[in-house]
Amino acid sequence: MATISRLPFDADLSDFTDAQPSIPEKTVTKRRKYRTVWISDVHLGTRGCNAEMLIDFLDHVDSDTMYLVGDIIDGWRLKKKFYWPPAHNDIVWRIMKRAKRNTRIVYIPGNHDEMFRQFTGMNFGGVEIRRQAIHETADGRRLLVLHGDEFDAVMLSHRWLAHLGDAAYTMMMALNRWVNAYRRMMKLPYWSLSKHAKKKVKNAVEFISDFEEIVAREAKSRGVDGVVAGHIHTADMREIQGVEYFNDGDWVEGCTALVEHFDGRMEILHWGDEIAAREAVPQADVPADNARAAA
Repeated sequence: MATISRLPFDADLSDFTDAQPSIPEKTVTKRRKYRTVWISDVHLGTRGCNAEMLIDFLDHVDSDTMYLVGDIIDGWRLKKKFYWPPAHNDIVWRIMKRAKRNTRIVYIPGNHDEMFRQFTGMNFGGVEIRRQAIHETADGRRLLVLHGDEFDAVMLSHRWLAHLGDAAYTMMMALNRWVNAYRRMMKLPYWSLSKHAKKKVKNAVEFISDFEEIVAREAKSRGVDGVVAGHIHTADMREIQGVEYFNDGDWVEGCTALVEHFDGRMEILHWGDEIAAREAVPQADVPADNARAAA
């Protein structure tokens, strides 16, 4: 069988999904099943993307519908320097495979992958491209789904400043990779340096709070029950001004996804914690006598 070695955009999509990924799809006996999954801010094409962790998520979780809520591919970074390892193709392969297996895939491009906004309303290989969407939950709530960059004052008024901030953020993520390489060597779980820094920096906290309130206000003006956004790399779910606000986070810092259960209940999955808990189970299950004997 052929292997994946290049971007699929100029290839036949059926040939792409028939190829074999560089990281084989895991055979998981008890895959989790959700009604809906939202992920965003993957930033494929950058070294900061936690591709292996997202691949693990995709190999363990299924859903009837999946929303890709923007910044899946980082066109800003790819314009400056091309970086596309096989694992990034593996993510695209897994998403396209879901579409082929009749999962509804809705792609809402963000500011970093805005080049795909010109294809709004079109369908590529089962992937619907939309500017925004309205999702109805199992219990009848209507949720506005959007990336959120249209409510970012820096993006709207000072695009050059947004690019400058992106460069600084890239440096932070490089340091984050070194920190987690050391933590892996010491057999410690994943930890986000940038996420920790944002919690400590007052201006960042204020920006996140302002963004959330503006997005909630927009949802309220449209008469919906809630809103799902990405963009700020901060997973959250809470009520703001009588509107349910959800942010699915990212796969650069927090490695999180928002999911809807079949009864309409919403939950944020922190996949680093999920992996750590899974890896801890075999050790916890070893009886004390067996553990002493093995030692």
